[in-house]
Amino acid sequence: MDHSHMGHGHMGHGGSGMDDMCSMDMLFTWDTTNLCIVFRQWHVRSTTSLVFSLIAIVLLAMVYEALRSLSRRFEASQNRRLADMPRQHRVQAAQRVHLIKALLYALQNFYAFMLMLVFMTYNGWVMVAVSVGAFLGYLVFGQSTSATKDNACH
Repeated sequence: MDHSHMGHGHMGHGGSGMDDMCSMDMLFTWDTTNLCIVFRQWHVRSTTSLVFSLIAIVLLAMVYEALRSLSRRFEASQNRRLADMPRQHRVQAAQRVHLIKALLYALQNFYAFMLMLVFMTYNGWVMVAVSVGAFLGYLVFGQSTSATKDNACH
């Protein structure tokens, strides 16, 4: 149904013009006009803000790889510590370790899903920034991390 005759004009909600509204592309694009990244407040309005946003996305993806590495190193060190512990103290210590591992796991999943939402802007520049960040993050932090992904996303 054609709604062009319904008098919506070029005004968005709250009286601001369409020129400043976030675009919601559901198809792949390289266009950065009115690009918003996950949040309405992360609105790319200029070439400078695009460049800073892409750098921030690269860094965010790198931090995700650092978090994965940190989690695996923590798990390995705690497994060694628990193995050296007397049996009577091991159960209680193992429960604390498991709680921390669960928190790290939840944080990794939250982070991965947030990066997936960033990727799902369907903007080519943003997608490349996430991938470059994953590459650089793995290059810097991935010495002890398997290259095979454990999560379904990111």
